[in-house]
Amino acid sequence: MVRILAGLTLALTLGACQTGGSPVTVASQNANPGAPAATAQAVNAGDTRIAKEVFGYLSTASVQRSEAIGGFARGCQAGAVRLPETGPTWQAMRLSRNRNWAQPITVEFVQDLSRFAATLPGWEGLYVGDMSQPRGGPMLSGHQSHQTGLDVDIWLRAPHRLDLPPEARESISSTSLRRAEGAYVNDQWTPQHMDLMRAAASDPRVARIFVFPGAKTWMCENATGDRSWLRKIRPWWGHHYHFHVRLSCPPGMAGCVDQDPPPPGDGCNEAREWVDRILNPPPPDPNAPSPAPSRELTMADLPAQCHDVAAN
Repeated sequence: MVRILAGLTLALTLGACQTGGSPVTVASQNANPGAPAATAQAVNAGDTRIAKEVFGYLSTASVQRSEAIGGFARGCQAGAVRLPETGPTWQAMRLSRNRNWAQPITVEFVQDLSRFAATLPGWEGLYVGDMSQPRGGPMLSGHQSHQTGLDVDIWLRAPHRLDLPPEARESISSTSLRRAEGAYVNDQWTPQHMDLMRAAASDPRVARIFVFPGAKTWMCENATGDRSWLRKIRPWWGHHYHFHVRLSCPPGMAGCVDQDPPPPGDGCNEAREWVDRILNPPPPDPNAPSPAPSRELTMADLPAQCHDVAAN
């Protein structure tokens, strides 16, 4: 049998962008390469470069032991591996983004889940969206998470072919399954979508899964038998073209920071509250202060190890 056993912390390197992709290393810019390791934190504290402009232009993985470093929205990854662009039961999409990199455990999870997906009626496997950049870290566009190689977006479109050429993977779109701004599922939703998410949430490697509120409430109303897996399914904005799987930190990775676990219970009341707010939004508060503009993460905001990741 195929082994199919994941609050969101949000936050968001032009270290170099040269022809050929050669980075200007942290060592050459900021410190003596032979300086003691004790100086790494001091170097980190003084580095005001915008982190996404460092990590967003690094096109290959670091030559290091595989490790997720920091948190999902403030971290990086060392020694990443690349999900092959095409496999027997999956295809990586939007190849031009170069975001099909992750920790080995994430690549293995995707391959396992894709084999399960291929057993579902009407599914040939999975279309796999964004994972992480080659060295993780903040992205130039899109996600605020996906920084440590432990996140993956799975398209909600059931693949009917797995031989798409690269150009088709840039133009084809996933399928939106929401209705009424995400309060309900639409007629493209199938029981197989729940089967797929139940398999993913039942995997002990998985910490949580994000999907639009209407999908969670549909599953709450239709799931039978053991419902413990529903706890990992978390309602969140968007996520109606894909569901987002987040893995727990692998054992032994001391520098990896997990989120707090989801609250006890199946989370169905929370999902219904989300739906109620969508259908009956509260009136705007004229006295509410304007939201403060978000600040770009700098290299100093990331764990000190991320400097080594960027340089190696």
